[in-house]
Amino acid sequence: MNRLLSIAILGAALGPALLQGADLPSKKVLNLAALKSMAATVEAEALKRNVHVTLAIVDDSLNLLYLEKGDEASLNTIAFAQKKARHAAAFHSPSRLAAEKVKSGDLSGLPLPDYFPNQGGLPIKVDTITIGGIGVSGAASDVDEAIAQAALDAAVLK
Repeated sequence: MNRLLSIAILGAALGPALLQGADLPSKKVLNLAALKSMAATVEAEALKRNVHVTLAIVDDSLNLLYLEKGDEASLNTIAFAQKKARHAAAFHSPSRLAAEKVKSGDLSGLPLPDYFPNQGGLPIKVDTITIGGIGVSGAASDVDEAIAQAALDAAVLK
């Protein structure tokens, strides 16, 4: 019992000192400026292509950070854009790759949560780390992906 009490007292005394010396990891996150920048690019690119789309951006935990439905985009694009963004963030890859797998007969991913085999979702990466996902829906799938890529290309993420 005395030994246990000694360990507890030592731990309580050294705990704060050990924590102060700990080098806690830092994490890149999407801020409002980055979200607005990507949204502005999506709006401009959709206007240029004469399409009506919905944009969804999620963080690396798949939480919705930004959603914008174009005036004439159909209501189903709200869910589709979110699903595309969540797929890209969860699997760290474009949702197009899942669509290609399903088309080739590989259905193994279908039971997985947030698996969405429909082109238009891209991971948002800083260096090699996925910090979120962007999904666009409302145009042809290849156009959705091109618009999402334009948003990523225009965003300055460091």
